[in-house]
Amino acid sequence: MAQQPLPQRYGVPAQLGHWLTLLLLVGAFALGWIMSDMKLSPTRLKLFSYHKWIGVTVFGLALLRILWRQWAKAPALPAAMPRWERIGAHLSHWGLYGLLLAIPLSGWLMSSAKGFQTVYLGVLPIPDLIGRDRELGKLLESVHETLTTVLLFLVALHVAAALKHHFLDRDDVLARMLPGLKPRAKGDPQ
Repeated sequence: MAQQPLPQRYGVPAQLGHWLTLLLLVGAFALGWIMSDMKLSPTRLKLFSYHKWIGVTVFGLALLRILWRQWAKAPALPAAMPRWERIGAHLSHWGLYGLLLAIPLSGWLMSSAKGFQTVYLGVLPIPDLIGRDRELGKLLESVHETLTTVLLFLVALHVAAALKHHFLDRDDVLARMLPGLKPRAKGDPQ
């Protein structure tokens, strides 16, 4: 059976999942940043709920994106890309997917250990994964924050790599995922 050629760019579902995930991460990070310095209040609890809802959504979206990635192949990397860069690109992509699952999961475990059940969108209770344990809750909070810091680093690396490909290498890596940005014609330096 002949192999199908790889697509030139990501399809609409992949692009939608990519950019929606980014928006959700910005929202979750902003809420986490704001609520971490607030005193306990109804407003802080409300922000925690929003943060958790976003985390649950990111977790589900990451699962869908991983499943989709198994079905819809990614466009080929540029032929001129060095091997080390190809390996780095694959490792960082799968690292990002792993963190998109691990961070919400660590938050879910932390909430369970601290005794705060997550009720998705205020209507769907999500069962606690572990029993109440204050010390474990503090440890999981550190894990959640550390994983978030690693994610920020990887996202910054991901963005820097995309910009490097677009402005320095002048290839179509960024255009493959950016709606409205057409791939360059062969031999077009722009």
